[in-house]
Amino acid sequence: MGVSVVVLPLLLFLSVASAGHHDYGDALHKSILFFEGQRSGRLPPDQRLRWRRDSGLRDGAAAGVDLTGGYYDAGDNVKFGFPMAFTATLMSWGLIDFGRTFGPHKEEARKAVRWATDYFMKVTAKPNTVYVQVGDAFKDHMCWERPEDMDTPRTVYKVDPSHPGSDVAAETAAALAAGSIVFREADPVYSHRLLDRAMAVFKFADRYRGAYSSSLHDAVCPCYCDFDGYQDELLWAAAWLHKASRRREYREYIKRNEVVLGASESINEFGWDNKHAGINVLISKEVLMGKDEYFQSFRVNANNFMCTLLPGISNHPQIQYSPGGLLFKVGSSNMQHVTSLSFLLLAYSNYLSHAGAHVSCGSSGTAAPAKLRQVAKRQVDYILGDNPLRMSYMVGYGPRFPRRIHHRGSSIPSMAAHPARIGCKAGTAYYASAAPNPNLLVGAVVGGPTDATDAFPDTRSVFQQSEPTTYINAPLMGLLAYFSAHPNPAEWADD
Repeated sequence: MGVSVVVLPLLLFLSVASAGHHDYGDALHKSILFFEGQRSGRLPPDQRLRWRRDSGLRDGAAAGVDLTGGYYDAGDNVKFGFPMAFTATLMSWGLIDFGRTFGPHKEEARKAVRWATDYFMKVTAKPNTVYVQVGDAFKDHMCWERPEDMDTPRTVYKVDPSHPGSDVAAETAAALAAGSIVFREADPVYSHRLLDRAMAVFKFADRYRGAYSSSLHDAVCPCYCDFDGYQDELLWAAAWLHKASRRREYREYIKRNEVVLGASESINEFGWDNKHAGINVLISKEVLMGKDEYFQSFRVNANNFMCTLLPGISNHPQIQYSPGGLLFKVGSSNMQHVTSLSFLLLAYSNYLSHAGAHVSCGSSGTAAPAKLRQVAKRQVDYILGDNPLRMSYMVGYGPRFPRRIHHRGSSIPSMAAHPARIGCKAGTAYYASAAPNPNLLVGAVVGGPTDATDAFPDTRSVFQQSEPTTYINAPLMGLLAYFSAHPNPAEWADD
């Protein structure tokens, strides 16, 4: 029931994609398959990306702990705990909200979550300690080698009472709590273990406050510095713990710390570093479902955030759209913003629909839930090929997609094709080659266009655009699942 001030610009905005028809189920399957290419540790017998082999089998050994497993974050061979935890939280959120629409892909999605949560159980096994990174990022980035060959230092970094890291610890707690919901019915015993650990890790994060980029600055910066402080992660984790446990103590924590921890700040941001918009959307569900009127301020914040994203309404300087219709923010790896913000649009639209509510954008008008879904779907369709270049930004999807992605394992011949070791500097020739990558990292979504030109150079050297990351794909899973079951906007017309 949106007013005309919203409808006309939105229809113009959507017209670019009108001819597109996508197999969202196939894209969903591939988006999950990507995570198998990012696995570290001993690979299971059912590994489907067969060009990968075991790697990092001695991770943690130097510190006397088992830190094998988990995911490499992007095109390198470092395990960064902060973005990995955010990745797991978003994968779980997609399954929690849209699990029914995953269809035959639900089990493989759960396996992708479990590969992360199993690792987080290892890194949090020691009380008041979280191991947050494996690998020296600077030395790793000086090499171009397969994870199976890597000989760079597998240095272990941790946060503890003397070296606090409330941000990464709280995000890890959020990932464990969200994972506990995912496995509540499928594996109740494992679910309880995850929730118990999440509560213990959150207690540690809250008691020993500080940013991990202060405690471990030289190790984690500039790759995954926490630029926005740890306060948002504490609220984010409390929100997930409340959702997972229904314990009043977490509701009271949010109520008590809403102002102190800055719940209303930077509401236009959502990603591995800044959780504010996600907090507001997640907690708004409680309000919209009539479960908790106290948190009305979170709904107000969520509404304001949605208004910044709507074409024809938004005039926020940090949110823009390209001529081809892509949402972009200044910086690198733009698709991380596209998928994360689109996920919030879709999640909030569903909460609104169930409550029979709309988004009010003041004098600019109102928007029905269907409008939010349309904006989210337009972004997904852009990724899958409805763009000026007619290129899918997901490897392996559609007839044209990036062939020279910034990814070590994908760009160097596999162990099967080249069993002999390829050393640190020997891989440089493959990095510099103009030839397509020999190994398809199926399902990987690259950083994509980063400005208003809709341009994309398919070259490894421009990592800002050609590198895939786990936190690009994580929110995309829920989006693809939903649109695989509801591809027709006509279904949403009565929202």
